[in-house]
Amino acid sequence: MVKKKILVTGGAGYIGAHTVVELSQAGFEPVIVDNFSKSDDTLLKGIEKILGSKPVFMEGNCTDRTFLRSVFEKHQFACVMHFAAFKSVGESVQRPLYYYHNNIESLVTLLEVMKEFNVNDLIFSSSCTVYGEPDQIPVDESAPFKRAESPYGATKQMCERILEDAYSSGFRVISLRYFNPIGAHPSALLGELPIGTPNNLVPYVTQTAIGKREQLTVFGNDYTTPDGSCIRDFIHVVDLATAHMNAMQYLDKQKGDTFYNVFNLGTGVGVSVLELITKFEKATGVKLNYVIGPRRSGDVGKTYADPTKVNKELGWNAKYSVEEALLHAWQWEQKLAQ
Repeated sequence: MVKKKILVTGGAGYIGAHTVVELSQAGFEPVIVDNFSKSDDTLLKGIEKILGSKPVFMEGNCTDRTFLRSVFEKHQFACVMHFAAFKSVGESVQRPLYYYHNNIESLVTLLEVMKEFNVNDLIFSSSCTVYGEPDQIPVDESAPFKRAESPYGATKQMCERILEDAYSSGFRVISLRYFNPIGAHPSALLGELPIGTPNNLVPYVTQTAIGKREQLTVFGNDYTTPDGSCIRDFIHVVDLATAHMNAMQYLDKQKGDTFYNVFNLGTGVGVSVLELITKFEKATGVKLNYVIGPRRSGDVGKTYADPTKVNKELGWNAKYSVEEALLHAWQWEQKLAQ
C-alpha cells in the first residue's frame, strides 16, 4: 500500500518534529520543510534515531513561492500541517514587522501553492493568544477575539481570518489553538531546543537546573491569581502531536470540498508559574534558583482551555501529566549535556 504523504512545514522545530514521529509511526510518510531560521538539524537527527531512518527533508522558506512549488512538484500530498512560523511573544513585541511578514506571508503563499496543485486539506498551527485577555476562564472556542497582547498573537488572529475567508474557495481546514506545549519525547531523543536564550518557560527552567543559566526570572507576582504569578495550561508536546493525527483523520472524514473548524488544545487545568517550579523540583529532585522580576510585555495574566469540544469531536484527550512532561523535559536537557 502506498503511504499517504503529509507535508510538515517547520518539521525540524519542536512541535513539528514530534508530529513527524507520530505520523511516521502511524504509517504516513511525512515530508519536512524547514529553513532552520529558528532551529538546526538536531531534531532531524533525533527523528532518525527514533524511527531508524532519515526523514524526507527539503530545506527552504515557506515565503518562497518558487521553493514551495518545487516541493509540490516532487510530492503529491494528502494533507499539509503548517507549523512554520515565528512564535516568541517577547521577540514579536521587539520585531513586529519581522513577525507580520513571516507568519502571514508564509500562510498566504502556502495556500496559493496548495490551490495550484489541488491539495485541499490543511491543519493550521494556531495559538490561544488569539483570545487576548479572555473574559471567561476556562476559554472555549466561542470566546471572542480580544485585542491581541502581542504582534505574535495578532499574526495568529490574522492567519485564522485568512483561513476563514479562503476555505470557501476549496479548502478543508482545521485550526488548532495550542495552549502551552512543554515536555519532550519519552525517549529523550527529541525535545525543545531554543536557539540562544529561551523564550519559553520550561527550557529556561531546565537550563537553570542544569547550570546553563544562573537563575530563572519569574515575570511578575502581582497578577490577580492565587500566588500572583501567571497561570497557563501546560500540555505535553506528544499529546499535542497526537492531536494533529486526530484532526487529520477527522478532516479526512468530512464530506464536501470546503470545511473549516477550530479546536482548543489544552488540558483544561491551569497551573501557575510558581506552581510549575514546585512541580519541577518534586518531579526531578532538583532545586531551582529563581527570582521575581517585573511583568513581561505581551503576557496575559491567566488563561487555560475548555477542552470539551476537542475531547468530544476529535476523540482526543491529554494523556500525560504536567509532572511527566517536566520529567521528560529534564531528561532531554540531561541528554543534551552528555
